[in-house]
Amino acid sequence: MKLVFATNNPNKLSEIKVLVPEGIEILSLHDIDCNEELPETTLTLEGNACQKAMYVFDNYGYNCFADDTGLEIDVLKGEPGVYSARYAGKECKAEDNINLVLKKLDGEANRIAKFRTVIALIIDGSETLFEGECKGEITLGKAGKEGFGYDPIFLPNGFDKTFAEMKQNEKGAISHRGKAVEKLVEFLHR
Repeated sequence: MKLVFATNNPNKLSEIKVLVPEGIEILSLHDIDCNEELPETTLTLEGNACQKAMYVFDNYGYNCFADDTGLEIDVLKGEPGVYSARYAGKECKAEDNINLVLKKLDGEANRIAKFRTVIALIIDGSETLFEGECKGEITLGKAGKEGFGYDPIFLPNGFDKTFAEMKQNEKGAISHRGKAVEKLVEFLHR
């Protein structure tokens, strides 16, 4: 089976390829000559995942899936949420987003947070959603060089190291994206 993963994020692409078993070939947008930016204009993770997947299916004709992921921090009323990738501004870098979160949580005792991923799968025009979440907390500072995004400041519950201090397969076994992909794979193997 071949599926396009509708993302322009190379980090997500490599993470997904490790999580998907043999027998499912993951194609990138580059593989199908899709070089444009995918639309993400809804106000929900579900809406954005569906919008990106449907765009690829409608315009390129491939069965595909897309995800949208948000970091939701309790004391910030769920921020950055759907705006996680551009929390510090449209042209910001991951470092800018991390610094803004740490600044907003400065002096705050409640650092409870969760990562949430929604995957939208389109097979022959039919859509199915899968969700995964990982609960944890925001650390006081950055730790680790692995991963991407907010990984250096996210400490998953039950662990003494951040996502950025974990190897890719270790993170994938417990992460929000890993849990959503596990549900996707189960669905595909029915």
